[in-house]
Amino acid sequence: MLKDLLRPWKFRATCLPWRIAAASGLWQGEGPPVQFVTEKADWSIRWDGEHIRDTINAITGTNVIATTAAPQSLTRRVVHFGSQYMWLDWGQHMASHNQYVATFFHGKAEDGPEVSAHIDRFLSSVPRLSRVITAASLIEKRLLEWGVPAGKLVRIPIGVDTQTFSPPTAKQRATARSRFGLMDDQVVVGSFQKDGIGWGDGMEPKRIKGPDVLVDAVIKLAQHRPVTVFLTGPARGYVKRRLEAAEIPFVHTYVKNHMDLVNCYHALDLYFVTSREEGGPKGIMEGMATGVPVVSTNVGMASDLIIDGITGGLTDSENVDGLVQRAAALLELPDRASALRIAAREAVMVADWSVVGRDHWLKVYQPLLQS
Repeated sequence: MLKDLLRPWKFRATCLPWRIAAASGLWQGEGPPVQFVTEKADWSIRWDGEHIRDTINAITGTNVIATTAAPQSLTRRVVHFGSQYMWLDWGQHMASHNQYVATFFHGKAEDGPEVSAHIDRFLSSVPRLSRVITAASLIEKRLLEWGVPAGKLVRIPIGVDTQTFSPPTAKQRATARSRFGLMDDQVVVGSFQKDGIGWGDGMEPKRIKGPDVLVDAVIKLAQHRPVTVFLTGPARGYVKRRLEAAEIPFVHTYVKNHMDLVNCYHALDLYFVTSREEGGPKGIMEGMATGVPVVSTNVGMASDLIIDGITGGLTDSENVDGLVQRAAALLELPDRASALRIAAREAVMVADWSVVGRDHWLKVYQPLLQS
């Protein structure tokens, strides 16, 4: 089915994308005409760029797009900055002979003076951008209200590898729980987001990620039934300290690479997103793809993918009672949770990287190369 979906855009000659770019006068010189700018760190933006690159190069049959962490010398290309922050860091130093694209994930003036100033800087840079990509309808509406031209704005979800992030077999689930020392009868609630400031212990909470809301919800949920919290990644010190004070057991592990998260999801009974502001987050898509019921505040892509009670649990930001009620209902009604897992898996397929990569090519890169 995927092959049939992509066939209309498959190039008959592997060099055609290069010819399009050269004929338009945009691309000159060596290297692919589209460049996705990533972070040097092996982190989210880099993963996004690599997935988009690999999908598009497979569709076109040639290396029309490459990733780079050093864009300073690029000229006469389509240059896509993987985040709004990278665009503001690099864009002012870049040549005028490129067409620039930036992904805007999240942010609003109410998040604080630094974020407010950042948004003002971003909006003042929009005239230099050919396209602004955002993942969520909530953020798309916000950008339109701020005056970003509709003709420049493209909504494309943050992607997930639904073949890798897939529901576990009974054996895979048992293996995952055994690996992390979790018993069959434990109710395991996951939170895999970095929610502390910095890259150290993370004792100072990052407010927009809602670590305080997470712990408050877990404490209330534990009044219904015993729970164990599963944490991954850096800067989780604030959450761990509060869980210890509340005598709620937890597991904390560091994964070597993004794909190792799959085993972590396989060990879960529920996944919490308790943020006050998000662009995605990836945890929503990954949880839904792996068959883990997701209960989330209404941030980022949550309302695009979660129908409350059908494909997950959805409630207002900072609504601790709402989070607990939805989580308790799913944990106490296995049949309902089972139906939700199936519906969630179907709903999240719109964010599979095969679709997301194709949309970047058809809606963003190809039109700019032909303009």
